Amino acid sequence: MPNSRWTRRPEGSTWGDFGPDDQLGRLNLITPEKVRQGVAEVREGRTFCLSLPLDYPGGAVLNPRRTPPVLSATGTEDRPRYNMPLSLVSPEHTDIVCDDRVLLTLQYSTQWDSLCHVGGHFDADGDGKAEPLFYNGYRANVDVIGPIDYRTGSRSTEPIGARRLGVENMAVHGIQGRGVLVDLHAHFGAERKMVSRDDLLRVMERDRVVVEPGDMLLLHTGFSQALLDMQRQPDGDKLASSYAVLDGRDDALLRWITECGIASLIADNYGVEAVPSRPGGATPHAGLPLHQHCLFKLGVNLGEMFYLTELATWLRQHGRSRFLLTAPPLRLTGAVGSPATPIATV
Repeated sequence: MPNSRWTRRPEGSTWGDFGPDDQLGRLNLITPEKVRQGVAEVREGRTFCLSLPLDYPGGAVLNPRRTPPVLSATGTEDRPRYNMPLSLVSPEHTDIVCDDRVLLTLQYSTQWDSLCHVGGHFDADGDGKAEPLFYNGYRANVDVIGPIDYRTGSRSTEPIGARRLGVENMAVHGIQGRGVLVDLHAHFGAERKMVSRDDLLRVMERDRVVVEPGDMLLLHTGFSQALLDMQRQPDGDKLASSYAVLDGRDDALLRWITECGIASLIADNYGVEAVPSRPGGATPHAGLPLHQHCLFKLGVNLGEMFYLTELATWLRQHGRSRFLLTAPPLRLTGAVGSPATPIATV
């Protein structure tokens, strides 16, 4: 349904389907019934941590803009609050205290993309000019504030951050429901495989994996295990030439993501799709086609670099693919991404 922000929506998008001011996208499909379906998958009570250590991958090989977290003590340089006797403040106290802070790149390690992580240029008001927009027509420089308005070059006087679509919306809704895992690594190993829709469906058929609307789909490729094995010294060339990635240029795959109704799409690799993607055509097109399709058009959040090795091994040994997934981001107002410490319960 049109609203004050747009009269036209991208073809195949869900804009307006969940209400004119929706900020959740297909997380709306994680209903109480979907949560109960996730809980019903818990039979053993065994849990798996699906997060890498947040100082992995190490260095800035995967993305030069993203750097490892830096811990430091609160307090002053002369009196840092780390192993500090409280007797320095009150002589009668016997406590020793530690208190720290962190400089954290929010999308460095295991993380969620919010719906304002990637947008697109689209003529939403029919005036013949494409505007920089995000999911459901929320506007760059109005609803998502950055330091610079790239259309004019002017600098903003407002604090940066997402006034709409920030990651806190995910946290408040709760990311808990039924997870379904597809084990690409079991079929393709360490091969650099551009996975099409047909490839994905063949693997799912062989392993008898069924995905239903509102499920969260997870893809195990082996990439995060390789990061762990490299012990904070990632080999960029090897990582770029190994392990399965979704082919974001496969239109049939994008249509399948639309039609299957998944609430979110998660992988253990960097980007979920191939980064960079296969070359596009001569006309203007998305550089990250799966990101734009999921985040901008459908409202499907992406999870990246989840650690799935131990879970995938256990599920395969027990002939299962479904489990309860609990994966909230930080409730960090205005952030466009967030680290996560997801838990799978089987």
